[in-house]
Formats: sequence, structure tokens, C-alpha cells
Amino acid sequence: MKLHRSILLLLLGTLLFCSCNNAPRSTTYDPAKVDFQAAYNPFLDGIVYPSLVLSHASYQGDNTLNFFTISVTAPTDNAVLRVEFDSTNLNYLTVYQQTLPHRNTRYILYPMLKWRYDRLREFRQQGTTDLTVTCYINDEKIDIKNLRLSYRSINECPLTLSDGAGKTLDCRWLFCAYVNEDHPQIDEMLSEMLTQGVVTRFTGYQTKNNPPEQQVKAIWYYALNRGITYSSISCTSNPSKRANTQHIRLFDEVYRHRQANCVDACVFFASIMRKIGLKPVIFVEPCHAYLGYYTDRQRKNLALLETTITGWVNFPELDHVADSNGMLPEKSFAKVAKYLTPKQQTDYLEGTTDLETVKHLVADSLFRKASAYDREAYNANRNYFRDSTNHQYRELDIEALRKLVQPIN
Repeated sequence: MKLHRSILLLLLGTLLFCSCNNAPRSTTYDPAKVDFQAAYNPFLDGIVYPSLVLSHASYQGDNTLNFFTISVTAPTDNAVLRVEFDSTNLNYLTVYQQTLPHRNTRYILYPMLKWRYDRLREFRQQGTTDLTVTCYINDEKIDIKNLRLSYRSINECPLTLSDGAGKTLDCRWLFCAYVNEDHPQIDEMLSEMLTQGVVTRFTGYQTKNNPPEQQVKAIWYYALNRGITYSSISCTSNPSKRANTQHIRLFDEVYRHRQANCVDACVFFASIMRKIGLKPVIFVEPCHAYLGYYTDRQRKNLALLETTITGWVNFPELDHVADSNGMLPEKSFAKVAKYLTPKQQTDYLEGTTDLETVKHLVADSLFRKASAYDREAYNANRNYFRDSTNHQYRELDIEALRKLVQPIN
């Protein structure tokens, strides 16, 4: 009987302890007075651009873009603020901690999120995620905010962004983040270029007997042989009225799919030029972009190149339709004949020259056209390029911008 009474008392004590332990605890700080707020940058309109996040991971400029803002009023002197960003498919669990020195003072802070960079690099479709942000003061939970963010493909490049209040952010410098001179495929490509008979080595600006123009011509001939055609894809499905964006293919996508618009092709050529030590520049005009490169180390002489002209002739198609003697059908020959002199046409038709020689002659002719194609537009607009306040025209010097932004890789 005593044993049963002891057990009963023990159970009652345990229940009483548990009920006391589960009773609601009184809060030390008033959430209304702390007034914790969490917001995503208004320029981004609730959208995460992987290209922008990745380029800012190594950004060294003065105007760093803050993705998140938190604000809080300190309830005490030296209050310890801790903010936790829950893990999502965009980011890892992130803990931000800061001491707030003065009570009743409003603090605006810019925490840095731990992004999942490897995943961002692989995004090819848009999606939506919910980010939970929790605020603690001196280890006491104060408030929770939920942010709904949409995310875009790595190929979507912001050109301009607006905060909805009349301010515009020019982001076309981001083009240079798509230039990737570190891509491992380039070494193999350069090896193939050396077998084309255009150059025997790539020396950048080191030797006078191997001028930069000839090295660029080797890249040009390779692009023609690769069959890189012009594709005008640039639009995106972005619903934001604050953003002006463009679809840009990464270097390996241009290589694999053999398609490029004006920006894609500039990025592709500039990547290889950077690899061999040349200094490329991308000129951005309304609705168009073309490439430039310095022909001397001192950057005194600038050559231009309209990269989309590689799509005027498809060399792999010529190889495919040629007969066993290397002769083209009449219709196929007509496509290239306009880039040959009458004598060059006659020499080929009479068998004095072969198809490979014709391809070199056509490539040379197209290279000359591509080098002169944008000269008039450049001369007319060069003052606009030099005006930093004119956002319709941008001169993107890859070497200068590389000090601020590294390639997306």
C-alpha cells in the first residue's frame, strides 16, 4: 500500500513538473518595439538572378549590391542580435550575429547569405522558394519573417534594374562575367586551331611576326569550321516590369550547340582572346553588341569584329554535301561564290584549288567584312561609349572589368 502511494505521488509530481515546464514563458522584449523587418533588395523585385549572385561572389568594386536588408530597434544597450536564414534550394542555413550598442536605436544591417553556388550555376529553369528569417535578441526569439523569392536561369542576365521609385541600376557590366577564359575546353580548341594552317602558335602581343589580327583570324576560321550559326534567342519569360534582361549562352553552350546571338558570340570570342593574352572589348548598343580588340600591347589601335557574320556560311554543311572529289553542288557553291573573286571561282571549278583552299579564301573574305562591318557605327557612337552617364551605350573593357568581376564558372 505504501509502495503504491509512493508511486502515485511520484507520478503526480512528474505531471506537475511537466505542466509547469510547458507553461508559456513570459517574453523579456516587446516584438512590436523591436520591430524586426527583413527585405530583399527592391531593385531585384523579389527575383534571384544566379548570374548576379555568382558574379558578386568575387566582386571587388565599391558599389557592392546588398541582396538582403534587416532592420531592428535595440531594446537594450549591447543587445546581441542573431538572425537565422533557413536553408532552401538557393542557400545554406545562414546565421548572422551583431551587437547593437545603444538601446532604442534603429539599426539597418546587410547580412550576407550563404548561397549554394554550385546549384545556382546549374539552374536552367525558373522556380520559386520560400525563405524563413528568424530574429533573436539575447537568445530570445522575437519574430519570424517569410520571404517568397523566385529565381531565374543562370542564362538570364539583367541589363537594367529599377527600384520602382525612379532609380535605375545599369547591370550590363555583367556581360563580362560570361566571358570565361578559364574554361577547360579552350586548351583543346587552341590545339585544334594550330592544325588549321592559319597560325603555328599563339603568342598574344609577344612577337611582331605573329600579329594579333592573324591569331584572331585563326579563332575566326575555327568558329566557321565549327559551324556556329546565328541564333537571335535573347528574350526571357521574366514577369518583372522593373527588369530588362537578356538570355546569354555560356561558353560551353555555344561550343556544344553551335548557336549564338550577338552577345553570345562576343562572349565566346572574347573568352578565347583572353586565354591567348589579347585584350578584347565588348561594345553594347541598343539592340546590338559587337566585339573589339586591341592590336598592340599599348592599347593604341583598336580592331573591330562583327562576330555574327560567322553564321553567313556553314562550313560543316559544305563538307557534308561535297562529293568524293571535294566538289560542291551548284546550289551550295553559289552560297560561297559571292565571297570569292572571279579567278578564285574559276580555279576551284577547274580543279586548280580544292575545297579546303576555298574555305580559307571564304573565311578571309568574311573576316575582312566582319572587321569593317561596325566601323562606321563605332565612329558615330564613340563619344556615347565614353560617356559614363549614357546607359544606352557601354564599352566593356574585359581586362579592366576583370579586376572587379570574375567569370561565372
